[in-house]
Amino acid sequence: MSDWERSSTVRVVPPARPRRLAKVPFVELADGRLQGVVSSGSDIERVYVSSVAAGSFAFACSTNNNRPCGGARGYFCNHIRALIGEAVLQYGAERVARALRIETADADPSVLSLVAQMGTARPAQGDTAAAAPVFSRFLRHLAYLELAPTTAPLPEMQWFPPTRAVA
Repeated sequence: MSDWERSSTVRVVPPARPRRLAKVPFVELADGRLQGVVSSGSDIERVYVSSVAAGSFAFACSTNNNRPCGGARGYFCNHIRALIGEAVLQYGAERVARALRIETADADPSVLSLVAQMGTARPAQGDTAAAAPVFSRFLRHLAYLELAPTTAPLPEMQWFPPTRAVA
C-alpha cells in the first residue's frame, strides 16, 4: 500500500479485473441503480446514459441529449448489456448481483446469467430522470483528467479535515 492509501480515511478498492474505457467510460453502483455512460457504436460524439434499477430491474437508456435509445424497446438494449458487462469487470459479479438484488445460486455468476435472470422478471422501461445527474458526474470525472499531475490536495476533494477534528 502506498502512503496516501494508508493515510486515507476511505479504502481504495481495486477493480475486480482491468477494463477498457473506450466502450463504457463511466460505470457506478449508486442511488439504488447500476448506471453509467456508454459510447455510441455509430457516432463518436454521441454517448448513452443507461441505468438498471435494483430489485425491479427497470431500465432506462437515452442519449446525452435526452433522446431515447432505439434499441431499448421492451428489453435491455446493447448499451445496457455493455454497462452490465463492464460493471462486472469493475466490481465483480457477486457485488453487482448483490447491489441489483439478483437472487443467484452461482458463487460467481456470469454476465449472461445475470442478464438472463433480470430478463425473466420482465422489467419495465423506466424514466430517464437520472440521466442528467449521471452525465454530470461523468463530465466532472473527465475534468480531473485534464488536471496536471500533482501531489497537492485538490480543494474540491477535501471533504473532511485530515485530523478528523470537528471545526
